[in-house]
Amino acid sequence: MSEQRISLEEFIEPARPAQRRSHQAQVRWGSRVVTIGGGAPVRVQSMTNTDTVDAIGTAIQVKELAIAGSEMVRITVNTPEAAEAVPHIREQLDRMGIDVPLIGDFHYNGHRLLTEHPACAEALSKYRINPGNVGKGDKRDRQFAQMVEAAAKFDKPVRIGVNWGSLDQELLAQLMDENAKLAEPHEPQQIMYRAIIMSAVESAHRAEEIGLRPEQIILSCKMSGVQDLVSVYRALAKRCDYPLHLGLTEAGMGTKGTVASTAALALLLQDGIGDTIRVSLTPQPGEARTQEVVVALEILQSLGLRSFNPSVTACPGCGRTTSTTFQELAKQIDDYLRAQMPVWKGKYPGVETMKVAVMGCIVNGPGESKHADIGISLPGTGEAPAAPVFIDGEKALTLRGDGIVQEFHRIVEDYVEKRFGAATAA
Repeated sequence: MSEQRISLEEFIEPARPAQRRSHQAQVRWGSRVVTIGGGAPVRVQSMTNTDTVDAIGTAIQVKELAIAGSEMVRITVNTPEAAEAVPHIREQLDRMGIDVPLIGDFHYNGHRLLTEHPACAEALSKYRINPGNVGKGDKRDRQFAQMVEAAAKFDKPVRIGVNWGSLDQELLAQLMDENAKLAEPHEPQQIMYRAIIMSAVESAHRAEEIGLRPEQIILSCKMSGVQDLVSVYRALAKRCDYPLHLGLTEAGMGTKGTVASTAALALLLQDGIGDTIRVSLTPQPGEARTQEVVVALEILQSLGLRSFNPSVTACPGCGRTTSTTFQELAKQIDDYLRAQMPVWKGKYPGVETMKVAVMGCIVNGPGESKHADIGISLPGTGEAPAAPVFIDGEKALTLRGDGIVQEFHRIVEDYVEKRFGAATAA
């Protein structure tokens, strides 16, 4: 059998996310500025599930989400009482030293709340407007204009967010009627896609006519199906220069929600589509709201778009491993690194790029450990009771005995101090 050689040029082509250039929006609070689009990093945002009227409880959850890594946090503003609570939430956050921008989520009555509660309009850093439920008939344009005028008055950006679950039914009916008259009608799904995109883009153009600058507008067209979301955003990205917010709405709970959101967002981000993301997970009983932020950070870090925490490479385990020691060690190291990051971010610049390997046997252990900044290869079945540690690609020492976990923990701490602390001292 003849051997067919493949040249390097034919197969060595690193996969890199594409880049889509858009207008650059800025979301501000005090001295904190979060830049969206225009080549800025993809931003992570989340949303509270507290009753906004509970200012203390809402502020606490916002703080938790911000510490977890959410760069903007959205809160529901649905009643006059909620609107009155918003300035108090902002005050609580400021007292706690949490400068994360707050986004107001408005539906149905946002025009009244923003007009009648100027302190709420001022305390928010960004407004979310759903063109599908700002009003019907003659009221729609007037009430949409009131919200946009408030944004212009207080110099706030807006996200015009279309959801297929609350799509403008008049627009959809009009397009369906037009389609039915064609000699060869399109599939209803295609008409729905068109209605969603038209609602977003035409609303954005209307907002500019009323007084918003293009760089104050962000668009989203959220769907609950992965393929639907990908199809709509690929079409939307070709039709506008606004920054785009990504999110699979009603993604679900647990594994289903995590996998579906990851699949949809990863496909789009790899295409260069998406300037902010939210992972809309339904929390499982007892699960922290912050889980959706953790998943969003992992998506961006896994794609190589951003670095938030040192990454831990760990093998899944097999018949070669004698115990769960390496699993326990991997979890302890991962938990420790995440817990330390709020302190390390300011103290050790660049530590978020560190790679740690925790491996379970000799098959891949030494190799993976050499490729990491710091790694350990634990003994597997039949292997000598020794755990070689590799630092910067070189074997540094071998750990033995019952204190391997604690010793490796200390070695990681020393490595962070020496490598990333030196950069601070310089």
